[in-house]
Amino acid sequence: MSDTARTYSADQLWLADGWSTDGAFAVDASGHVAPPEGSAERLGGWVLPGMPNLHSHAFQRAMAGLAERKGKSDDSFWTWRETMYAFAAKVGPEELKAIAAQLYVEMLKAGYTQVCEFHYLHHQPDGTPYAQPEAMSLALIEAAREAGIALTLLPVLYMTGGFDGRPLTVRQRRFGHDLSAYVHLLETLRSHERDDLRVGIALHSLRAVPEEAMRSLLATSAAKDVPIHIHIAEQIGEVQDCLATRGSRPVEWLLDHADVDKRWTLVHATHLTGHETSRLARSGAVAGLCPTTEANLGDGLFPLADYLDAHGTLGIGSDSHISISPVEELRWLEYGQRLSTRHRNIAARREGDSVGETLWRAALHGGARAAAMPVGELRTAARADLLVLDDEAPLLAARDSRSLIDSFLFAGNVPLVRHVMCGGRWVVRDFHHHDEAGIAARYRAVVERLARG
Repeated sequence: MSDTARTYSADQLWLADGWSTDGAFAVDASGHVAPPEGSAERLGGWVLPGMPNLHSHAFQRAMAGLAERKGKSDDSFWTWRETMYAFAAKVGPEELKAIAAQLYVEMLKAGYTQVCEFHYLHHQPDGTPYAQPEAMSLALIEAAREAGIALTLLPVLYMTGGFDGRPLTVRQRRFGHDLSAYVHLLETLRSHERDDLRVGIALHSLRAVPEEAMRSLLATSAAKDVPIHIHIAEQIGEVQDCLATRGSRPVEWLLDHADVDKRWTLVHATHLTGHETSRLARSGAVAGLCPTTEANLGDGLFPLADYLDAHGTLGIGSDSHISISPVEELRWLEYGQRLSTRHRNIAARREGDSVGETLWRAALHGGARAAAMPVGELRTAARADLLVLDDEAPLLAARDSRSLIDSFLFAGNVPLVRHVMCGGRWVVRDFHHHDEAGIAARYRAVVERLARG
């Protein structure tokens, strides 16, 4: 062990199989977990791995709350999208960096220690590339490093405006790439990879990536051994259009036409048949669920019970960032099922199982797979990404290992994450990020400028 390694202890440490009272571990000089050695600094009573956030559109944080007025027609995802396009047109690299840094600070304080950024805001508003074509991607990388969060950057391939192959609209042009330019972007960004950054690929959706382009991309070396994410089956309209043009439902079509495996994350996957549910579970892919955004947009409810019974893998994301809280995502994942079935404790599939532990464990595992990083576990050689809960919080008084996670997720809205370590570095202490004031000031200046037009 290096002389610079530090050893810590906790009364209760969350490991892969649950709480352990043998809560000692070390953090080595590279920011990874190592076996304990020597005297230990006590962290607190309850220490958990940090949660990966498997789906984020960072720029949308600054428009949260701006799409909640009734329109002239029936509001839906599609009317919300028009508001989003108008806002996106105002955001350049400077604005994106400020917004993302603020978002990532908020994520860390809430208990997310890694984020998968599904990034499609590539070019200038008129579709012209920036002088440095990767400028918007670099803004996200810089924001993540400033905040101290681990990042899986997923540049998005976006080519067409619908299943029928229509060209991109004026407001979509800044999202678009041809295949060669997209592969070049990936290769350029991979030169920036290090322990806190992984670069994968994202297919925006089946409606935005033609079949031939998808096949060509997946056959390139750029798609080898990297995480692959895609929006899919979020809206009924999307399912209907896929049936009309490709003759099958989106998830069914993808499973039939691509080698979907553990590298894949299918974001939303809301509207599934029973057959699609079981096939998705068997594939090993991650269902990327974003319950607060899915509720905000009126998407629908994922078939959670059937998917868990089929031993499917899932993770959570904050997507449009109308909420930035793993607690709230997991709470509403369960509550949506309770409202639909009019029963309780849906995620716990066996008598005596804890809902909170089932969901927390599943989201850690699926989030780590989606991120393609050694996160989500406090084990040797994993990143030292962890949360220390507040021992003094009244909500955790008189709780033991059987009730702690359930109380954390379902007992209230008071912040319970007191300290956060990311990559072996303390980024949040006593509920405060080390640079939150400066980052917030820059964010306020940017959004005030955007509001002025």
